[in-house]
Amino acid sequence: MSTKNLEIAVHSCTGGQCKQKPDENNLGFGQHFTDHMFTMRWNKDKGWYDPRIEPYGPFSLTPATLVFHYGQAIFEGMKAYRGIDNAIYFFRPKDNFARMSRSAERVCMPPLAEELALQGLKSLVSLDREWVPRAEGATLYIRPVMIAVEPNVGLRAALDYLFFIIACPVGAYYPEGFKPTRIYVEDKYVRAVPGGVGEAKTAANYAASVLAQKEAKDKGFSEVLWLDGVERRFIEEVGTSNIFFVLDGELITPPLQGSILPGITRDSVLQLARNWGGKVSERPVSIEEIMTAAANGRLQESFGTGTAAVISPIGELTYQGRTVHINKGEAGPMSRRLYDELQAIQFGRQPDPFGWRVAI
Repeated sequence: MSTKNLEIAVHSCTGGQCKQKPDENNLGFGQHFTDHMFTMRWNKDKGWYDPRIEPYGPFSLTPATLVFHYGQAIFEGMKAYRGIDNAIYFFRPKDNFARMSRSAERVCMPPLAEELALQGLKSLVSLDREWVPRAEGATLYIRPVMIAVEPNVGLRAALDYLFFIIACPVGAYYPEGFKPTRIYVEDKYVRAVPGGVGEAKTAANYAASVLAQKEAKDKGFSEVLWLDGVERRFIEEVGTSNIFFVLDGELITPPLQGSILPGITRDSVLQLARNWGGKVSERPVSIEEIMTAAANGRLQESFGTGTAAVISPIGELTYQGRTVHINKGEAGPMSRRLYDELQAIQFGRQPDPFGWRVAI
């Protein structure tokens, strides 16, 4: 059903509904939320309807709401950046919403009204633009979500859905500097298998990873590196990031084969590196290949890519009791160059030849 004639109703906060903004030098991650949120609903007879911006607040859902029972929930993560010219920018928001529609299809949810969602996002951040931080490296993290809201405990796709966008100012991901992380290679649990939902950004994917991440953190590691769910031999992705290796000067990342999230930052890194003229490959990478290459000095760098950290250098890998150090535990030149280039584009500090940056 067409959404072209739908207008977004705006109900701004007043008086005590509006919040005091937090200290930008002590934001943390996901602790403070802006004054408003965007919502719209879907029904099998109406399609998408009732788009609105209203004061941030709770939803009323019955205990029988389907999302509580069968997990029909998907989400995205994106950011808004305050540029050096004080303009507000997004980074590839259309790609996030397109991926959300693909996730929706995989778990039998309606495709997102992507243009209306983008319009709602722009209107929301424009209204809450004073929440976009000015502090160095800080951003406004944006969380679009879709959930099944029909009250029914039968196992089937819901007939009613709620889409909403909330936002929270977050501090610089590396407040103490651009430092490599320690990664534990998980060989007991698996994250996804081909034919499953690994390539969709579903809430269930992340719930299934929490135990392995907790066990890794209890051992002193920053994150988990997942292996494939069939042979437990080939590298897939890091907990909340895609992963890259620089091996003998070649930039390598595992291919998208149905169990890896197609990251927006991953794709941006591939485009940047190819544009620079370096050798870039998407191919299967075994954990033994990487451990051996690290031991004999052929592995020059490794890093994760994602919205939150942008580029996260990896300085250490531990697998089945063996630990290898990468680039002497320091961030490498490729990691640094990619991080600086992406941040410069995102914050409007340099031209964007790819058309990724979108102004409000």
